[in-house]
Amino acid sequence: MDFFLLNYRYFLLLIFALLNACAILPKTPSELPNIYAAIHQQHLTQLDGIKSYLLKGRLGVVTKKQGFSGSINWQHTAQNDNIDVFSPLGGKIANIKKTALGVTLTQQDGRNITAQNAQSLIESTLGFKLPLTGLSDWALGKPTSSRIEASTWDAQGRLLTLKQDGWDISYENYADNKGVSLPNKVVLKSEQLNLKLLIENWSEINQ
Repeated sequence: MDFFLLNYRYFLLLIFALLNACAILPKTPSELPNIYAAIHQQHLTQLDGIKSYLLKGRLGVVTKKQGFSGSINWQHTAQNDNIDVFSPLGGKIANIKKTALGVTLTQQDGRNITAQNAQSLIESTLGFKLPLTGLSDWALGKPTSSRIEASTWDAQGRLLTLKQDGWDISYENYADNKGVSLPNKVVLKSEQLNLKLLIENWSEINQ
């Protein structure tokens, strides 16, 4: 039981590492073919208009030594993130809250772990750095404000692959949600870990 709880604490802390960026759309890449430029920019404009959403799905994390999985209910707004995390059996493991004041993880027994930001929490708890990015942006299928190393798009202007902040990201299974095409599967890979986000339901999408 102690090993199970330790694994899930590690899993939860890794989620913290991916909740750290604001959304500022990058300029259209110069290498994008002109025929797709307008479609690409139109899609980015739609995504930029999304101010909040509720995401329900499954999250799997694989490191060099261990693997973790669970389900999440994620309420995202421009100011805050509120995430409930569940075990594979459906039991609630913890709640994660991120505000302008910092991040707090409330465990099943009621104990809290707090930090000013995700990076300090990861470093103090796990003892190493992770490339911090913005999963709230990537989940929607758009880059963060950081420099884009490489990216590919389909004919509808939607991300297929993205290389940014030390992560290689791929997208699959887009679906229409209130007139906006959003991904149902996002796979992220870095030197430290692989992360797979399977989105089962998008709702409360406010533009």
